[in-house]
Amino acid sequence: MEKFTSSDYRSPQNNDWCASCGDFGILKALQQAFVQLQLSPDRIAVFGGIGCSGKTPYYVGTNGIHTLHGRVLPFASGAKLADPDLTVLAVGGDGDGLGIGAGHLVNSARHNLDLTYILFNNGVYGLTKGQPAPTLQRGEQTRSMPHAANSGRLNPLALALAAGYTWIARGYSYAVDELAGLIQQAISHPGLAFIEVLQPCPTYNDLHTREWYEAEDAGDGEPRLYRLAEHNYQSCIQSGATVNDANTVRQNCYAKVLEWGMHIPIGVFLQDLDTPVAAHGGIPAEKGRAEHLQNAIDDARNNSSGHSLTDIESCYGDLKIDACRLATGDENGQ
Repeated sequence: MEKFTSSDYRSPQNNDWCASCGDFGILKALQQAFVQLQLSPDRIAVFGGIGCSGKTPYYVGTNGIHTLHGRVLPFASGAKLADPDLTVLAVGGDGDGLGIGAGHLVNSARHNLDLTYILFNNGVYGLTKGQPAPTLQRGEQTRSMPHAANSGRLNPLALALAAGYTWIARGYSYAVDELAGLIQQAISHPGLAFIEVLQPCPTYNDLHTREWYEAEDAGDGEPRLYRLAEHNYQSCIQSGATVNDANTVRQNCYAKVLEWGMHIPIGVFLQDLDTPVAAHGGIPAEKGRAEHLQNAIDDARNNSSGHSLTDIESCYGDLKIDACRLATGDENGQ
């Protein structure tokens, strides 16, 4: 049996990320996770949004799709519905996912499709020269900004929890081996998995730097980043759990995702094994899928004779354009 190595997941494309960008760590972690899972490259699809992170599909030796701004999750969901056995990952930045794409981030959780969404969080719009992203706190000002941010910070993990993602984690781009392990767990989870990755931008964000994240003393003698797994944190909702037990796990999760600033937890926040994973979105996965869709279309046409089911004749008068009046400029149409 063929054994895949990291070289099987590399791309010949030239990488134009800035030197020391945290994206490199995420790319390496992705490739390591694929090796650990021994996934065939032709059975993986990586969808990218718009931004520096959106270039990721070019740099992995798998199927890659560069989508529209904020629309990475609908594209990825469509691929999973069309081919349920495909390993699907969506990647995008905090601006892409929490700005124009926030509606899709929330509504995708309702379906609990079996795919993984990785959010690159660097606090800025890196590709367009460092404007504040939705994850930057009000009052913060990076060197790329003429004024301090005047909008509040969105919390990616709190939003994912409220929306209903069934596996939630946070990683750090320079802890590559640890991040690879999280990605491996996310792909293996039966349902919709969400990973926020803290990813320093050395070019534009001089606030949340590698040195800031890795500070061994955040002001009280303790390191800024700490691992949930080292603090006896319980993240799992077992299949068949009672409502009270499930709510207790979610409440503990919510308390942890609110921690930010002096101390920042990383690791797995939630693993919900009780919420059922979407089978195929109600669309049969067998060969008759196209036939099923065509029958639905034919039914609609037969029931409406190919016309709208709503009578809009009464609106025509309001929409009618008087050609004579347009041509002459005469309000009376003379």
